[in-house]
Amino acid sequence: MVDSRIIKFFRKHHVLTIATSSGNEPWCANCFYVYLEDENSLVFTTDSDTRHGREFLENPSVAGTVVLETMIVGKIRGIQFQGSVSEPQGQLLNIAKSAYLKRFPVAVLIDTRLWVVKLTYIKMTDNRLGFGKKLIWNDLTAE
Repeated sequence: MVDSRIIKFFRKHHVLTIATSSGNEPWCANCFYVYLEDENSLVFTTDSDTRHGREFLENPSVAGTVVLETMIVGKIRGIQFQGSVSEPQGQLLNIAKSAYLKRFPVAVLIDTRLWVVKLTYIKMTDNRLGFGKKLIWNDLTAE
């Protein structure tokens, strides 16, 4: 089970950085996201003709971050994650689209090509719990 502090952090924030790789060349992009707790997944939209969109199709393994921007060391918090990205299908598409449009209603005005990162590893750093304190979730150890 994912720690409730991780869930709360994902829900409070709305921009992720996602890293892709193709031909031994790394790339990062920022996207608005919504967290689906029941699926332990992140939903975002991007065109498939963007560099990261093309690279999802070549290599679905991704990594990324969601961070709190602060200059105060004792308040540093952030998440690093790994997962597999795909376009949602069937019922997951309905759930993902509904959640995304609820969080970002303006997206109804654009052609939203949704992507879902099924999370396989999450590491949250939360210095409020002690300097460098890490909360780890891994799909190999999940209940």
